[in-house]
Amino acid sequence: MKSKSRSIIILSVLFGYIILQFLWWEILLVKQTGQIIDGKQRLTELSSTDTNIIESEVEKLHQKKKMQVLMVVGEGTVFLLLLVFGIYKIKRAYDKEEALNNQQKNFFLSITHELKTPIAATKLQLQTLQKHKLDPEKQNELISNALAETERLNALIDNVLLASRLDSERFIFKKEKQNISELIEEILFRYYKNEISKSQLSFDIEKSLLLEIDKTVFPSIIINLVDNALKYSFNKKDINVRLKKEGPQIILSVSDNGCGISEAEKKKIFEKFYRAGNEETRSAKGTGLGLYIISYLVQKHNAAVSVKNNTPNGSVFEIYFNIENAS
Repeated sequence: MKSKSRSIIILSVLFGYIILQFLWWEILLVKQTGQIIDGKQRLTELSSTDTNIIESEVEKLHQKKKMQVLMVVGEGTVFLLLLVFGIYKIKRAYDKEEALNNQQKNFFLSITHELKTPIAATKLQLQTLQKHKLDPEKQNELISNALAETERLNALIDNVLLASRLDSERFIFKKEKQNISELIEEILFRYYKNEISKSQLSFDIEKSLLLEIDKTVFPSIIINLVDNALKYSFNKKDINVRLKKEGPQIILSVSDNGCGISEAEKKKIFEKFYRAGNEETRSAKGTGLGLYIISYLVQKHNAAVSVKNNTPNGSVFEIYFNIENAS
């Protein structure tokens, strides 16, 4: 039996014993109180021959007995409710701690895999360049692949460091008016040149849209949205990035034709470390930080993010930037 299960059993037995002892104590106390009052009643009856006095005293004793019983039962009920509430709070805290531990375990498992994969790929490509005399075209291909893996590794480390800084609230946002149309195109061509050339990624960017943003962290929104779309598109990838001004808002959307997101998970995907399924058996890469970072950064830019189903399958993430931040 696992230590966690033993702890739960021991805690349950302990609280069960306390409750049973309390109930038994309350029964004995009520019984003892009744015996005392009954004794006083008999003494009163023996010490007086006046029927009116006896009846008056007996009535007083009965009222006193009733009040004492109500008092004991009332106090006991309050104590029992407090005890049950305490058990509930302890259980809730325990479940929360257990969930956090599982999330952290999943994070360390995934981050280990995520770090090793680009390092191993880059090492293999560099070893191939070192050991073989290749034609310039093949050399350029291997170098491009190695650089792409390096960019991936760099983006991963940036995500981890950014999440740490956001949690510590040490990060200071410095917003300046930027041409986000040009910035988004620059990000897409820098990080996803291969996907664009293979027609796995397309974009429709309205020109010359300006927005007050922090240029140092805004790319993380784009990168994490696109990475998430690519990650969960298992068949032929068809990712589309769209930016447009619509009424009082600028809307950034990233759509995919992947596996989609269930309604239950839509409420959880922006939580830190959250990933569906078991980390040890999940084939999709990731750390559970991307959507958490998106949610945090979107909020700091006075915007809102939502997710909906794509047609016929997949998901669409949309970010709505307020018009007061745009011109």
